[in-house]
Amino acid sequence: MAKEKGKDRGKRTYGSGELIRRFYPYLKKYRKLLYLDLFFAALTTLCDIVLPMIMRQLTNSALGTAAPLTSGMVLRMAALYGVLRLIDAGANFYMQSQGHIMGVHIETDMRTDAFDHLQKLSDTFYANTKIGQIMGRITNDLFDVTEFAHHCPEEFFIGGIKLAASFVILCQTSLPLTLLVFACLPVMLVVCTRLNLWLRKAQKEQRFQIGELNAAIEDSLLGQRVVKAFTAEEAEAAKFDAGNQDFRKIKTRWYYAMATFGTTTRLFDGLMYLVVIVAGGLFLVQGKINPGDLVAYILYVSTLIATIRRIVEFAEQFQRGMTGIERFYEIMDAKVDIQNLPDAVPLKVGEGRIDFEDVSFEYPDDHNRVLRHLNLHIRAGENLALVGPSGGGKTTICNLIPRFYDVTDGVIRIDGQDIRGVTLESLRGAIGIVQQDVYLFSGTVRENIAYGRPGATDAEIIEAAKQAGADSFIQWLPDGYDSYIGERGVKLSGGQKQRLSIARVFLKNPKLLILDEATSALDNESETLVSRSLARLAEGRTTLTIAHRLTTVQHADRILVLGNQNIEEEGTHEELLAKRGLYYRLWNGLTEET
Repeated sequence: MAKEKGKDRGKRTYGSGELIRRFYPYLKKYRKLLYLDLFFAALTTLCDIVLPMIMRQLTNSALGTAAPLTSGMVLRMAALYGVLRLIDAGANFYMQSQGHIMGVHIETDMRTDAFDHLQKLSDTFYANTKIGQIMGRITNDLFDVTEFAHHCPEEFFIGGIKLAASFVILCQTSLPLTLLVFACLPVMLVVCTRLNLWLRKAQKEQRFQIGELNAAIEDSLLGQRVVKAFTAEEAEAAKFDAGNQDFRKIKTRWYYAMATFGTTTRLFDGLMYLVVIVAGGLFLVQGKINPGDLVAYILYVSTLIATIRRIVEFAEQFQRGMTGIERFYEIMDAKVDIQNLPDAVPLKVGEGRIDFEDVSFEYPDDHNRVLRHLNLHIRAGENLALVGPSGGGKTTICNLIPRFYDVTDGVIRIDGQDIRGVTLESLRGAIGIVQQDVYLFSGTVRENIAYGRPGATDAEIIEAAKQAGADSFIQWLPDGYDSYIGERGVKLSGGQKQRLSIARVFLKNPKLLILDEATSALDNESETLVSRSLARLAEGRTTLTIAHRLTTVQHADRILVLGNQNIEEEGTHEELLAKRGLYYRLWNGLTEET
C-alpha cells in the first residue's frame, strides 16, 4: 500500500487555475441556468445590504439627528423589509433547486465522459490501476464536483457583491475607519491561501486512501470463497484494519488542517471587530461619526465578516470540488494507447487469412520483450494451436490480433489489411474470443447471451444456446432464460459459464476465433461437453487455440510450439511427436511446465 501511495503522489500535479479553465466548458454548457442562478443569488443579498441602512435611519431618527421617527416610517421600513424577505425566499428556492440540478447535469456529463474514456484505455492502464480507485473517482469525487459547480460561482458572486457594496457604503460612512478594517483583508488572504494548500493536500490524501479502502474491500469480498477456503479471515481483517487505520490518520490530519484554517479565520474576525470597537468608539467620542452611522457600520462589518466567514467555510467544499476535478482529469489525461487512426476504414473480412510480418512486441509498462521478429502465416479456415511453456508469447499473439496491444515493430494483416489501419469496432467485431476466465455480467441468462449481438431475437438467442450445448441446462434453471445468474455468474458451474460464453460467440458469428485455454479450468465431463461446443464453433472459421492440455489440440490442422526463440517447432500432432523435440517432451510430461 505504501508503494501505491508513493506512486500516486508522484503523478503530475494540477494548478487550481488550470483545473478551473478545463472545467469551465462543462459549466458553459449550462450558462443560461448559471446566469439565472447568479441573478437570484444577487437578489438574496438585498436584505443584508438594506437592513443596516434601515437600522441607521431608525436610530438617527430616534436620536433626533435625522427626520423625526414616526409610526408611519416604522411601518414603511417594515413593509420594505418584508417584501425583500419574500424576494429572498423565492430567490433562495431557485438557487437550492435549479442550482443543484445544474450541478447534477454537470456531474452526469463528466461521469459519462470519464466512462467513455475508460472504455478506450488499454490493458496496460487496468493492469496498473485498482478498480476501487477508479470507482471512487467517478462516483464520490464527482458528487463533490456537483456541489462545487453549484456553490462556487454563487458563493464568490455573492461574496463579491457584499464586499463591494459594504466597502462603498462603509467608505461613505467613515473612510478612515473603513481603510483600517479593510487593511486586515490582504493579510487574511495570504494566510488563508497558504492554509488552503495544506487543506488541498490533505483532501487529496484522503480521497486516495478511500480508493485504497474500496479496492481492498472489493478484492476481499470478490475473493470471499478463497478467503474462507484458506481460513484467511484474520489476515484479511488485518489488511483491512491497516488500511482503515491509515485512513483514520489521514482524516485526522485533514481535521487538524481544517481546524487550523477555521481558527485562523476566527482570529481575523475578532481582529476586525476589535478595530471597529476601538477606532469606532474613539471616532464617536470625537464626534467624527454619529450613533446611527456607527450602528449601521457595525451591522455592515458583521455582514462583511459573515461573508468572509462563509467564503472561508466554503473553502472546505471548494477543496473537495477541486480535488474531485483533479482526480477526474487524472483519468481523462490517461493516454489512450489503442485508438483509430484518422483515416481508419472498416475491416473487410474475406477468407480470414492472418499474417504476422516481422512482428516484435514488448509490454509498455515493464518493457518485457516477448516476441522478436515473428513471421507467421495463418491460412483461411485453419485451426492453429499454440502450445509451449509459459512466457513463450501464446497469449500475447492472441492479444495483438484484436489490438488489445499494438505491435512494437512489424505488421499484422487480416486478408492483406494492416489491422492498425482499420477501425477497432470492425476489427473486434470480426473476432470472437473464448477465454479460460469467463466473465459473465450480473443479469439473466438471456442478457448475457444477447451481449454477443444486441438486438438479437429470442429465437436467435435460443439457437445460439443450442449450438453451444447450453440450452439443456438452461431449461432446468428456475426461470429458464430469464434466470438471474448472480455477479460474474456465481450461481452457475464452471462448465455452464463457459457454455454461455460460447453461446455468446455463436450469436456474434465472427469470422475469426480465438480460444484462450477455454477448457483448462474444467473437469473432465465439462471439458468434453465444452470441447464439442468449441468444435462446432470453430467450423468454417480461422481459429487460434491456446492450450496447456495438449490432448485438446492434437487434432488441430497445425500446432506451433512457442519458446524463447518464438516458434521452436511446427507441424501436426504426429509430425511433432516424430521429431522427438520440445513438443514430444511436453506430451510425455518430461518438462516441468505443461
